[in-house]
This record gives sequence, C-alpha cells and structure tokens, in this order.
Amino acid sequence: MNTALIKKLFLSSIISTSLFNPFYAFAAGLPPFVEGQALPSLAPMLEHSMPAVVNISTSTNIQVNENPLMQDPYFRQFFNVPRQQSRQQQKNSLGSGVIIDSKQGLVLTNNHVIDKADKIMVTLTDSRQLNAELIGTDPEADIAVIKIPADNLTQLPIADSSQIKVGDFVVAIGNPFGLGQTVTSGIISALGRSGLGIEGYEDFIQTDASINPGNSGGALVNLRGELVGMNTAILAPTGGNVGIGFAIPTNMIMPIKESLVKHGEVKRGLLGVSTQDLTPELVNAFNLENKHGAAINHIESNSPAAKAGLEPGDIIVAANEKPVKNSQDIRNIVGLLQVGDSVTIDYYRGNDKRSVVATIGKQEIPHIAGEKLHRLLKDTVLTATLKDQIEGVNLSKIEASSYAWKIGLRPGDIIISANRYRVHNLEELQKVVDPNNALLINIQRGQEGFFVVLR
Repeated sequence: MNTALIKKLFLSSIISTSLFNPFYAFAAGLPPFVEGQALPSLAPMLEHSMPAVVNISTSTNIQVNENPLMQDPYFRQFFNVPRQQSRQQQKNSLGSGVIIDSKQGLVLTNNHVIDKADKIMVTLTDSRQLNAELIGTDPEADIAVIKIPADNLTQLPIADSSQIKVGDFVVAIGNPFGLGQTVTSGIISALGRSGLGIEGYEDFIQTDASINPGNSGGALVNLRGELVGMNTAILAPTGGNVGIGFAIPTNMIMPIKESLVKHGEVKRGLLGVSTQDLTPELVNAFNLENKHGAAINHIESNSPAAKAGLEPGDIIVAANEKPVKNSQDIRNIVGLLQVGDSVTIDYYRGNDKRSVVATIGKQEIPHIAGEKLHRLLKDTVLTATLKDQIEGVNLSKIEASSYAWKIGLRPGDIIISANRYRVHNLEELQKVVDPNNALLINIQRGQEGFFVVLR
C-alpha cells in the first residue's frame, strides 16, 4: 500500500448523489415512481441526523523566521548577524465533527482535525458558532473529543458497528472543502481494513459514499440515522475522491471516547508480545493445520504475556472471543484494553489448542524532566517516541508558562537532532546537550520541520 496515496480529510464532494434518484432506483431494483405515491427519500432521516453533524475550523499560531539560516547561531556568529526576531503566522484548517452527547456538549472528531490547534470553532447547522474546549485526544487511533456549550443540541444515536454488513446502505455527512454541510450516499464496500499505514490502530469500514477533504471527523450513518463510523481518510491516487473512503467503526471509537472523557488520554496497557502475520511458508514450517492467526515472534521479559506462559512460536487465533486473523487484529484488541483488564488468549502451540488469561500491565515509557537536560527546558517532560512515530525524543508535556512554550515548542513536537547531531532516543540526546551552552534543536511537527535555538 502506497501510503502517499492515503489522504486524511482535513478539508466530501459538493455534489450530493441521492441514493434514490430515478436511475439509481432503477439500477438498485427499487420501485419506479407511481403517480399518487410518495417517492422514497432520505430526507426524513437526514432532518434528524444533520443537526448532529458540525463544521469545525481551527487556527494554530506557528513561529516563522524570514530566513531559516538565521536560526543557526554558528551562521549568525560567523557573519556577525544579530539575532533575528521570529514572527507568528496563523495556520487554519477545516473538518467535521459529530455531537454524541447533547447533555454534556461532547463532539467527536479526528485528532488530525484539531491537532495542536490554539483555537477550535464549531459551527452548527443553525449557524451558531461556538468556541470548543479540547477534552482529550488519541493520536494513534486518530480520535479526539471536544466540548461545546450544551444548549439545544442534537446528538446521533450510536449503532453497534459489529452488526453492519458489506452491501448495507450508508450516508456520509460532512463539511467538504469548507463549503458547508454536504450529504452523499453509498454502501459498505468492505470491513476490517487494516495495514494501510494511516493510523497506529486500524480496523476501518470502507465505503464508496463520496467523501473528500473536509469530511474528516464527519458521520457515516445507516438508513436509521445511527452513527456507524467516523469518516477519516480516502485512497486518492489522483488527489480526489475515487470511491474508496475509510471510517473508524463506532465499536472502536466508543471505548476510546470513554477513556478520553475520563482521563483526557488513552492509557493503553501492555501485553508484551510482538507478532507477525502467518504466511504459507510459516504454516508449513510450523506444520500447522490452522492457517489464520498471529505468530508470536518475541515475548518481553517479565511481561503479562511471559507471566501467562506464552512463548515465541505460539499462534494467537482469538482474544476475548474475538477472532485474530493477523497481527493487526491482536494489536487492535489489546490497544482498546486498559491497565488491569483481563484478556483471554486462545492460541495454538503446534497443533495443540490452548487458552490462557493474562492481565494487561502498564507500559513503561522512558522519560526525563526537561530541566535535568537543560535549564531552558524547565517545566517540560521528554519521552521516548512510540514505535509508530519518527525516531527521536518526544516533548510530551510543556507548561504554558515555560520558556519552551514561549519560543513556540508544543506538546507532541519531536526532537530529531540537537546541536547538529541526529538523535534517536533520550540517551543520544543527553550525550550531545551541554546544559551550560545554547541548544540548537531540529523539531518535527507533523509534516513540518524547523529549527529552534534555546539560549
């Protein structure tokens, strides 16, 4: 899969294709128009659903320098150039959201719609514009929850996404290209899409309902007007919609939403296994009768998996009674569990089928207080990056009153070099930082990179 062709939907087509236009009705075998009878229409359902889908606009202030070379203290010293003052530039983006709790004013959207935004504005179908508060985000699943004043809001009922089937009719509602609310229709094209490289946790619904940039965070609903998924990305080899869109299913969204509301983040636990997909070669090598599952290739020492007795070479076929067909399945199942939760693992050792219960443990991520590294990094916390991120050091926490915040650093920024040395982890960063001198760091923020000098 060429991940360059996958587009997250910051900015759906303006042309709404009615599921029940005459040609479509004929092609789908629906009854033709009979004089005196009402035409089939999605309008009654949409009258109830559309007020629960909102438009989201964000603004982010970023530090910009006239010339990137002026960020380099050695360059300025060599040419005797005074320190250049950076200026602020505002970056704006557009997306969609879904009201899922009208009493609390909770709105569901994609993390990439509101990521690092300084201001989030929500526009309702009745044209009200409301400032939103960020409740919590989960970048690995690309899910976020924001909150608006709970005043006369409409919420969408939530469907059990495990009950949807390929061929079911669905409707996508969103904010395409910032044009305003647009409705398109189609069917469920496939279920359980993973391995696309879009998110850390993938279990997508695929649909041919026309969605384009701007539908991110918008609703995918069934014909009862129930939310079955959140539109997130499209396959776009030509840059536009080609009828292959992806939505996160509600059964993946709702446990994450509960954690975000309760904790502001998802506190994922640790099972302690690394797995790989079964191939015909592995099936033959292990002399397996079962041809589907995830093969354990590594067990972390003293992990829940090790304590439960799992071993490399075991083939996981189910977890908590959910079938495991590949590595992504076990990753998704474990990723939705919290520290202390129990997970029942069904597996094969050779052709002997076994079952074991493991208790999910706490993930230990190496971290260091910023002031222990450099005095100007006071009130920050630096952590190792996750395996789905760029290798470097993550600025996981930054106090708004800190020097780091004032010079434009933000939580989630990744340090990829320091004093012109590439750094992959905390240990390498500590070796190249002199706490008594200026610190030149190269930051990666999403798709953008820039230098910052601390002095």
